[in-house]
Amino acid sequence: MKILSPIACAIMTGFLVGCDNDQKHSTANTPTHLHVDTPPHGGTPVALGDDYQIEWVLDEPAGKLQAFVMDGEMENFVRIAPTSFDLAVKLPNTNDTLRFMAIANSATGEKIGSTSLFEARADWLKTNKTFDAVLKEINVKGTVYTNVAFNFPKGNEDQAK
Repeated sequence: MKILSPIACAIMTGFLVGCDNDQKHSTANTPTHLHVDTPPHGGTPVALGDDYQIEWVLDEPAGKLQAFVMDGEMENFVRIAPTSFDLAVKLPNTNDTLRFMAIANSATGEKIGSTSLFEARADWLKTNKTFDAVLKEINVKGTVYTNVAFNFPKGNEDQAK
């Protein structure tokens, strides 16, 4: 009996591990892997459908807003071809349009026409930490997203549901 117990334990362990792996792929209701959509730069995530997100990062002292194009889980940067895009902004006393320009990065090999980073500058970004905005249009890997509304710094999680 002493010999059978370790063998039985090994068989049961293998069976349980095998069942666990099978369960992960057996139903649509069981998640295949757990992820947390955490913006890597501590910015504001804005969903573009289910497949992509943009992380908006404010550098208040510089009056600069950066936009990082990310995958839907905010795990990978997504390089896109456009060289610019516009963001319509509603401020307390006026409206403005920020033009985001593609930024090259020799350290990552990103270049204009194949980058995930865009930047815009405006003096009012130094004093306005919150605003409503509409991303007019952006083409991400052949999918065009238009009129994506969000609040900075809240994002669009409420609108996406």
